[in-house]
Amino acid sequence: MNIPPPVYRDMSQAELDASYDNSKAVANSSALMAGFESLSQVTRQLPGVQIGLRYGPAARNLIDYFPAPGVGPLLVFIHGGYWQMRAKESFSFLADAFLAHGIHVATVGYTLAPQATLGEIVQEVRSAVQWLSGQAEPLGIDTSKIVVSGWSAGGHLTAMCMDLPEVFAGLAVSGIYDLEPIRLSYLNEKLQLKPEDVGALSPMHLALCPKPMLIAYGGDELSELQRQSQDFFALRKQHGLPGGLLALPGVNHFTILSEMGKSHGVITQSVVELLGNATASG
Repeated sequence: MNIPPPVYRDMSQAELDASYDNSKAVANSSALMAGFESLSQVTRQLPGVQIGLRYGPAARNLIDYFPAPGVGPLLVFIHGGYWQMRAKESFSFLADAFLAHGIHVATVGYTLAPQATLGEIVQEVRSAVQWLSGQAEPLGIDTSKIVVSGWSAGGHLTAMCMDLPEVFAGLAVSGIYDLEPIRLSYLNEKLQLKPEDVGALSPMHLALCPKPMLIAYGGDELSELQRQSQDFFALRKQHGLPGGLLALPGVNHFTILSEMGKSHGVITQSVVELLGNATASG
């Protein structure tokens, strides 16, 4: 009997590919995403919402801005999709939970692979955060309280923005922090990551940022996704860096977004506490 050689850790190619295939692992993922998109259409109709603010020259270099009353903190949200699919419009509904606490929300679009390399995507998202900070006065942003956040690939991009002087803290949800298994998997067909990219673009292999960072994941996620969050948190903890690990039981890679969309859920409340209870409205 021929046993396929391991490609990553003790996994064969098929096992590695399956261990990062979130859509296949969650049978109703398409229905869940459709539900998020329907909710997002309602959120995008809220008074004062600004759609398609341009931060850069590329077609997808656009930001949707959801303002809370007055001057306040800002949560920047970066969507997921393994850097090669999905769009900011599907995640507008997440703004509702944070607006309830007086926190402005901005969702960021970026060029997808293979139209852009991962390095170029990182630079686009970083420039979006910087652009938002530069628009603090007209947008009502308290620049001392900008939290960058993201889900899945957006969790990786969150970690890659932490060193920006504009960023106060981070919230990475179900993120990727070591790109080596991504490079070796089916996902690399469009990403075209090289071995040197792993070291240059993996938060696990870069200098750690001493700012507060919340790392969240679902207890029903694929084991590799859980491990990525656990390992990155453990590395930060080893260096005595501030933050927390939010392990949400009974939640998978997609339903964790529903948890993030709850104004009094663990994720939202953790961000409110991070910013200071003065931002909470009840």
